[in-house]
Parts: sequence; C-alpha cells; structure tokens
Amino acid sequence: MLRKLLRISRGTLCLLTALWLTNPGAVAQEFDPATINWEALSKIPMKDFFIKKFNKDCAVCHGEDLRGAPLGTPLVGMDLRHGDSVEQIANSIATGFPDKGMPAWEETLDADQIWNLALYVAEQRQGTTILDKRDDIPLEIPAQSITSEQYSFRIEKIAAGLDPMPFSIAPLPDGSILLSERMRGLRIISPTGEPSAYIIGTPPVYDDAGSFLGQVQGLGWMLDVAIHPDYADNGWIYIHHTDRCEDCNDLSRRGEQPVSMNRLIRGRIRDGAWIDEEVLWTADLEMYTNTSDLAAGGRIAFDDSGHVYFSVGMKAPLDWMGCQELDQPYGKIHRLNDDGSIPADNPFTEDADAIPSIWTYGHRSIQGLEFNPQTGDMWSTEMGPRGGDEINRLIRGRNYGWPVFTSGVNYDGRPVDGAKKLGSELDPAETEFPVVDMTPARAISSFIFYDAQEFPQWQGNIIVGTLRATDLLRMEVEDNQVVHTETLLTDLARFRDIETGSDGQLYILLEHKTGSQIIRLVPTNAMAAAP
Repeated sequence: MLRKLLRISRGTLCLLTALWLTNPGAVAQEFDPATINWEALSKIPMKDFFIKKFNKDCAVCHGEDLRGAPLGTPLVGMDLRHGDSVEQIANSIATGFPDKGMPAWEETLDADQIWNLALYVAEQRQGTTILDKRDDIPLEIPAQSITSEQYSFRIEKIAAGLDPMPFSIAPLPDGSILLSERMRGLRIISPTGEPSAYIIGTPPVYDDAGSFLGQVQGLGWMLDVAIHPDYADNGWIYIHHTDRCEDCNDLSRRGEQPVSMNRLIRGRIRDGAWIDEEVLWTADLEMYTNTSDLAAGGRIAFDDSGHVYFSVGMKAPLDWMGCQELDQPYGKIHRLNDDGSIPADNPFTEDADAIPSIWTYGHRSIQGLEFNPQTGDMWSTEMGPRGGDEINRLIRGRNYGWPVFTSGVNYDGRPVDGAKKLGSELDPAETEFPVVDMTPARAISSFIFYDAQEFPQWQGNIIVGTLRATDLLRMEVEDNQVVHTETLLTDLARFRDIETGSDGQLYILLEHKTGSQIIRLVPTNAMAAAP
C-alpha cells in the first residue's frame, strides 16, 4: 500500500550532500564545492530529526523510549501484532485501530511523515540509531563456544591493537595476512599476529582527516587490497586507493584545497617494499573532487575468467551526481582484464561517450564486492544512509536505480526526488532492483560467498557483516534469492571485512575505536543441531 517503489533519494552522511540539504533552495547548478568551509561544517552536531516528531505525535501513548505508557502499548521488546516491517508499521499508523483508541493518522499526516515514524520505530526495535556508530562498544571476544543453527564455533584472536580505521585484509598462502589501514598504509600480519612495519613505496596516504556529523572525512586513503587468483605463481597484489593531488584540476585550484579520486594499481612486495607498480585504472583529473573518501567504494574482486572488478562510490560533489551518467565514473562497478586492459565484451565499449570500464551503474555507496563461484555472477553490497541497504546481483550493463529508486530517506526524513534532480524519469523495467533490501538500515558492509571446507554446510552461503548493527549474518541463497538468514554474531564490533584464507578458515576484520582486531572462526563440532 505504502510505496513499494519509492522515487526518493536516500540522502547521505556525505559532507557535500548534507551541506546541500542545509540550503533547500539550492540547486546543483548553483552548488560550488570549491566554496565549502570545512572548518565550519566540522562543528555541526549530528541530530535525529525523527525524535521530535515521534515525541510530539506518539510518545503520549507509547512513551519517549517506546516502552509503553498508560495510554498505549510498548513498541519495542515485544512482537507487534500487525507486523514489524517498516511497511507493516506504516500501514498500522496510517489506518489506525479506532476500536482500540488509536486514530488513523493518514487523516492528519502525509505518507512521507507516516513512513518516517514507521522507520524510526523499526530502527529502535532493531537497536540501531544514526546518533551512534557503535565504534566504541566494549570489544570482548567470548571465551566460550558459540552455537549456531548448523555449527558450534569459537572465535580465535589473530591480531589486536590495530589502527581504528582499517579497511581490508587479504590472507596469503603462507598464513600471513595483508592489512590495509586507510590513513596509515599497508602492512603484513604474521601467522602469529605480529604486524610488520608499513610497506615502503605504496601510494601516499594522509591522516589530516576532519569530522562531520560524527563521521571521519578525509582525502587520500588506502582502501582494498587483494591478491591475484594466481598469486602463488605471479605475486601480483592489487591496491585500490584514492589518489590525492593539489593544484591539479579546476576545483582544486579554485578551492585552494586537495582533491582525490579512486585509482586501481598492482605491484609486488619484496623485502618490505612495494615494487613493480602498474597503474591499471585512473580517472580523468577533472573527475577528482573534494568529497570525502568515506563512501568512495574502493572494493576489488576477481572472477574466474581473468577479470578484475572494482567499485567507485560517492565521489561526485553531491551523492546523486554522476551515478546515472556513463561519462562519469561515480556510482559504478568497473571491469578490466587483470592487466588493466578493457575487455572487448564490456557493455559500453561501443558508446563513444561512455567510460569503457563500466560494468554496471546507478549505485551509491558500494561496501562489498564478491564473485559467486557456484553461479559465475558478481554481487555487491550497497549502503543507504537511513534505510535502503542493498545486496545486489550484478548483471552486465544494468542500471541499479540510484538516485531514483530506493526505500530509504534522507537523515532528516525528507524525500529527495531523484528523478527531478536528474531531470528525467527512470523506467522500472530498465532498472535492476536489489535481491535484499534492508530497511531499516544495518549499515551493511563487506561479505563473501563461503566456498571452503571448514564449514561445509555453509558452502554457497553469503557471510556478511554490518557496521552500525555490529552483527555477522549468514544467508542461504537459492536461485539467486536469499531464502533464510541467521545471525551468527551480534553486538561484537563493526565488521569491516570478511575473507576466506587458502586454508579455508574464515577471517574477519573488526573495526574498533580502541584498536581494531583480526579474528577467525574455528568450528568446534560437526553439527550444532540435529538435521
């Protein structure tokens, strides 16, 4: 009943979008990122605009903490009789239950206001809030075995005390692990958990990041690191980073500030140094922006046919810009041959105006990118800010709809009409919708398709982490649809990256303000429960 296909923008914590939202009369043509006052913006406090609305209209019956009041029932800590999805809650708010004293709010509130109230209730039930990144919850590795639906397992700590802002891990055949840290660089964790010195000669990274609305904002970061499928023979290591420069394009000169943009390189490590570097993909310098690298995408994945894929997220001046334009790199999955050349069967090679590396488009903030070896498909995870987290199966040349189709809203609750911004409509028949939509958002992160022998019943399953929800999920997939989801771990830490080692073990990178950790899951029995 209430908008299954929502033609609204999901908004973003991205600095530039938030700036634009503080000036509703602005239009993209008038917006000049060179005029941003970074220092002033860093002082803006984060607010949840939904709280005031809920307290005004709903708290008298349900309590400000949603735990009930004399006039109404609790909305958290119990099952909701008429359903607990955002759409079901919205329907309950809209139509009400007059026989039980609850009015039909559709008579006084519009559909957007009702949806926002329902989303707020669902967020509170899920335990997530935009005011808390949960990057400093107590990180305590349980000593006891953990029982899941199919296995019992224990958590083994590999390394601790790592930088608070890591990005990825890449297990190596010898049992060591490559670790990328966004503002520090690349190093190797030994099989016994000892970190090496930072690798010499990798692209420079910068630690001069500021803060905006509770999020770190910086330029020039180390993102994903991955090894070539034939690494044991060729030694190639791939790095996705944001290349930073000053006085290098029109924006940087007008703003007298640095700019950055995604770049894919490969090289080798020998005696603690980065050697044999090759630049595989870089954008035109005029595509470099001062938009934070926080949502730049930055993931790498390989298929089984000699191709490397990488994600470019929100690097345009505003989060909706460029994602639908094939002559701009933003909001895209790109595909190359593993040596950096353009595959002849890429979908837009015959379009003279298109960037030939583009594989799919219409994406927002791509957090995970993985190949499904059972089906030969590439999949991604994509983050929406307030609702609209997605798991997508990536189909050659398809449009994934951002910023026109989404189930999320801006942080202040206002819909942003993506079609109006673009100046054109988008046909649903020409759009690929997500396999999984997570609304309310969990802040979905990295994932894998499990394909090892340590947990054989999990083969073909998606193992995916969340950041704000601090959960690790297992999803069973049949015919490209998720048919069952289990929570393996909850309230542990922010799950930044997940990988399978050559030994078949499941490695996880936990992000934490007091020191990140690398852990692995080790099975302790054959089956946790009878079939």
